[in-house]
Amino acid sequence: MPMPPGLARFRHIAIEGPIGAGKSSLARRLAAHLGAELMLERADENPYLERFYSDAPGYAFQTQVFFLFQRMRQVRELAQPGMFSEAVVSDFMLDKDALFARMNLSDEEYHLYSQMYAQVSQQLPKPDLVIWLQATPATLTQRIRQRGIAMEQRIEPGYLQKLCDAYAEYFQAFDAAPLMVVNSEHFNPVERTEDFQALVDALAAFEGPREVFDLSP
Repeated sequence: MPMPPGLARFRHIAIEGPIGAGKSSLARRLAAHLGAELMLERADENPYLERFYSDAPGYAFQTQVFFLFQRMRQVRELAQPGMFSEAVVSDFMLDKDALFARMNLSDEEYHLYSQMYAQVSQQLPKPDLVIWLQATPATLTQRIRQRGIAMEQRIEPGYLQKLCDAYAEYFQAFDAAPLMVVNSEHFNPVERTEDFQALVDALAAFEGPREVFDLSP
């Protein structure tokens, strides 16, 4: 399937945002629309994640290191010719690991983690476009409740607020790739085709390096 006009320049589109923002749902639909390879985060493979939600200080380091090397293996495949089709859509970018690490690790743990992260992050390709999905903690909480994943029900609104703040601080200074900022409060690309098509049109017309997509009334 040929890439729609205006989007062929983006070989790797990474979708980012806090838990509950709708990253995976959008990634699935966008990859199908573009005829692109879909690369999803595999959180269910992390043996420490459920324990992290119950005891963050006790399991943050193990959780973070597992994710770092898991995501590193996934992103590294992008640099190998023939491993993927002409385009890839992912529901994460490797840089999120450092963001979560700074939030959840102690100073000593973060120092050790940073040494590992520094050795791998510079060797891996960056996305050609990042889509940042924004939502309020109240909206994220509602979506997390609706999707009903048991271990996620322990997530507190205060943690979601810290996460939203961390993403905002990170992307305020972000310049590693073109960035489309999407207000997802009134954006439902799964159930409303017109919402999805409006985003596709905005991406095709994207001139960058940073633009905002907002369907708020």
